[in-house]
Amino acid sequence: MSKFVLRETALDLLTRIGEQGGFSHVLIDRAMKQEELTERDGALLTEIVYGTLQHRNLLAYYVDDRLKGKKKLRPWVKWLLYMSVYQMQFLNKVPDHAIIHEAVEIAKKRGHKGIASLVNGVLRNIQREGVPDTKKIEDPIRRLAIETSHPEWLVASWVDMYGLETTSDMCHTNLTHKTVSVRVQPMKADRREVMEQLMNEGFEVSPSMLSGQGILIHKGNILKHDLFHNGSLTIQDQSSMLVGEMMDVNPGMTVLDACSAPGGKTTHIAEKMQNEGNVIAYDLHAKKAKLVAEKAKQLDLSIITAGQADSRALGDKHKPESFDRILLDAPCSGLGVLRSKPDIKYHKQEKDILVLSSIQDELMESMAPLLKKDGKLVYSTCKVDARENEQVIERFLTNHPEYIIDPAFRNDLPEELKEAPGLSDYGLQLFPQHYDTDGFFLTRLLKQS
Repeated sequence: MSKFVLRETALDLLTRIGEQGGFSHVLIDRAMKQEELTERDGALLTEIVYGTLQHRNLLAYYVDDRLKGKKKLRPWVKWLLYMSVYQMQFLNKVPDHAIIHEAVEIAKKRGHKGIASLVNGVLRNIQREGVPDTKKIEDPIRRLAIETSHPEWLVASWVDMYGLETTSDMCHTNLTHKTVSVRVQPMKADRREVMEQLMNEGFEVSPSMLSGQGILIHKGNILKHDLFHNGSLTIQDQSSMLVGEMMDVNPGMTVLDACSAPGGKTTHIAEKMQNEGNVIAYDLHAKKAKLVAEKAKQLDLSIITAGQADSRALGDKHKPESFDRILLDAPCSGLGVLRSKPDIKYHKQEKDILVLSSIQDELMESMAPLLKKDGKLVYSTCKVDARENEQVIERFLTNHPEYIIDPAFRNDLPEELKEAPGLSDYGLQLFPQHYDTDGFFLTRLLKQS
């Protein structure tokens, strides 16, 4: 594919994602398959789209400084400028003059001479004079929000909860690439042997500190490896692996995964149970529940039964005290996974958090009677926000004195996490800057007899 066509494809994706929403990783993957891109072209397309989305607010700050007094731009023109400035400021593989030339040619093809002239003028100005300094922004919260392209309300909220230093570290980490991590299916492969095999094939790998089944991939394209095709490996973030490790399951148990799609945690639980017992998995959407069943089949796990249900009404399906263990990986705003899905931060509002925390309360209430006495419930979210995490647990414990934070929770954490900065009386908050994970919260409750 020519670089011109590749950048046109990137522009189409950015305009659609930026203006209409949609999951960036899904749309990029679809475009790569439709265009039959080589691995190298696919990497460049992904870099341009993800990078532009990741830095959108900062790029807008740069571009707006050159557009003073200009009329409002059409969406595709705006995104053409953003993606061009991103390449000029953050990538060094293509010279500025080539980036500007292709941007102007795209503007000519899609617009008219006036638009092409505007695009050329803005980009030439930035090439000659550079970009404006964000240090002149006096408000530290607004400055951090623009420099790291996070919504200002979100930065203010995090500063209120965790302070400016932690928030700054988190926001800057959210702009970096996260190390790919995979989980070994222990009934099919041994972690040490898999790591040796990968290193002999030129991969750079290391063991995860958070799971005995986890491997970090520092170099090499693991997604196309045969170990995926035979079910020996599956992709999973370290923080999600920690959930399975903290479920404290044994073979023969009956376990509920109340919000299970796409099935990474569900299958990990079944592996920890050595594929003996029962794992009942639900999701609100039938298509997503099907994904869980497909993942179980891929990993040759036969104890998982996946189905569609609103988990707030599981009392209609199951008798009280039916389960030895329950996992509630609660639906949340997803603002802990911004390194992988940067577009999320532009489509969420503060009111979304309040709505979701109410749903999380309802889900916890529905779980309460389903757990056996002396059973354990793990609550987790891919989020860094006390309103969806600690405060949900605090309210639940107030309303249910039969439940307590499991006294063994801290002792069962991996050694590296026993003094983690995010430990509190209500659980563990993982920040992305500390352990190269997603932003993630989890805790474990015990139902007293």
